[in-house]
Amino acid sequence: MPQSFAQVYLHIVFSTKYRTPMIRPEIEKELFAYMGESIKQHKCMPLLMNGMTDHVHVLCSFSRTVSIAKLLEDMKRNSSRWIKSKGTCYHNFDWQDGYAAFSVSASKVNVVKNYIANQKTHHAADNYKAELLRLLDEHEVQYDERYMWD
Repeated sequence: MPQSFAQVYLHIVFSTKYRTPMIRPEIEKELFAYMGESIKQHKCMPLLMNGMTDHVHVLCSFSRTVSIAKLLEDMKRNSSRWIKSKGTCYHNFDWQDGYAAFSVSASKVNVVKNYIANQKTHHAADNYKAELLRLLDEHEVQYDERYMWD
């Protein structure tokens, strides 16, 4: 085949360092826009971002020419630098090192969009830890909880 084709969607979840509530509502939209531009630099397309003060959900189409690790490394590094420039209250901002990335079938993209769009509602009943453990279990990801929360 002379061409390569791919249509891969990812649902990515990651938190602030120690899950410190630092993503304030007044900066959230600007942060997500900045992160979206970082995603586009890797020929990926951000479809939706949302989250809470301590974590972010990203749904994007994923390029066949970049690794998940490289995409997240650059997006987190660049957005961390950017947010630190937004005022003294953000000078200690950092992202947690790890992340969770889940494949999303094309038929489930709208379901995941709806889930991400309604983060504030979901978290009225569920905290980040419970949500992440549920997502890991739903996607049959093996993990050792002893090493997850540093």
